[in-house]
Amino acid sequence: MSHLQQVKIPATYIRGGTSKGVFFKLQDLPVSAQVAGAARDALLLRVIGSPDPYGKQTDGMGGATSSTSKTVILSKSNKSDHDVDYLFGQVSIDKPFVDWSGNCGNLTAAVGAFAISNGLVDAERISENGVTVVRIWQSNINKTIIAHVPMTNGAVQETGDFELDGVTFPAAEVEVEFMDPADGDGAMFPTGNLVDELEVPGVGTLKATMINAGIPTIFINAKAIGYTGTELQDAINNDSKALAMFEAIRAHGAVRMGLIEHVDEAAQRQHTPKVAFVAQPSDYLSSSGKQVAAADIDVLVRALSMGKLHHAMMGTAAVAIGTAAAIPGTLVNEAAGGGDRKAVRFGHPSGTLKVGAEALQVDGQWTATKAIMSRSARVLMEGWVRVPDGSF
Repeated sequence: MSHLQQVKIPATYIRGGTSKGVFFKLQDLPVSAQVAGAARDALLLRVIGSPDPYGKQTDGMGGATSSTSKTVILSKSNKSDHDVDYLFGQVSIDKPFVDWSGNCGNLTAAVGAFAISNGLVDAERISENGVTVVRIWQSNINKTIIAHVPMTNGAVQETGDFELDGVTFPAAEVEVEFMDPADGDGAMFPTGNLVDELEVPGVGTLKATMINAGIPTIFINAKAIGYTGTELQDAINNDSKALAMFEAIRAHGAVRMGLIEHVDEAAQRQHTPKVAFVAQPSDYLSSSGKQVAAADIDVLVRALSMGKLHHAMMGTAAVAIGTAAAIPGTLVNEAAGGGDRKAVRFGHPSGTLKVGAEALQVDGQWTATKAIMSRSARVLMEGWVRVPDGSF
């Protein structure tokens, strides 16, 4: 009886921030997958174990959540002022497609370290000790990201005492700067307004701040949809009506933001935009049992990713939060107490996170110069992934 052999492809499995993903060097991929298209998508789907009608990704590297169904392709940059080109693919769990419409801010924390360790950064730019600055070109959204990677004796330092809520063990701190973080080529506020009236059939008319920064994000007030902003995953993810409501908000917001032409197209664009709800600070118990005090945060934020409430916060959504908080009049800024601010500490299901952002108004239009946050990253496994020949 004939059977298919398995193809071995060099790969590294890495935790970046509160996400995990499979990292590849572009030149290590099979020739047919070195260019965008059906073969590449089919390969990544098979690597991750999608589509899986059981929703478990048992026959692949995925972890059955939006945070762990991710892939990264890196190559030496052909831009003289950048070191590495970074392409992110969000793999659907139960459907046969890979969403290339946005970045993953969490996995960005691992890009610089991977690039250094895999020869994608010129040797003269690598520090023996201290910090190596890696200039990343984010190919999904055509933006520059700067990663400050700690080094010890010429090697990337991954262990340390930096603690990140949503990650069990401490690690080395990686500071990440998202330069000019408005997503894509359009305006940071695509409707031209800091707050819009968003009509959602079956839900009502909601005040919404729709912003392109880090990743397109729709912010609404928690109270307007019957929440407090202190909810954990089970309160949302076990409620099919709530999930349907958030998807309706996301779809209609995507149309208003100009990301799609009709709400029906939202099903094929799961990664973007994100939906988040905000509230004024309040005491709550995080998913780990840690007490978060209202006095220790500026605002409460809960965000959905790939149709589910995120266990912590997407890195790109954190950029959107920080940027919106820096602009007086947005729903995020108002929930945080209003006024001018250069940084915000927000409460999420796993704890807290601080993000800094700089925004200014030029000719009546708001723009962001950069957003900064600290994450961590650690290689979990390296070697090869295997996929059946003929599956891509």
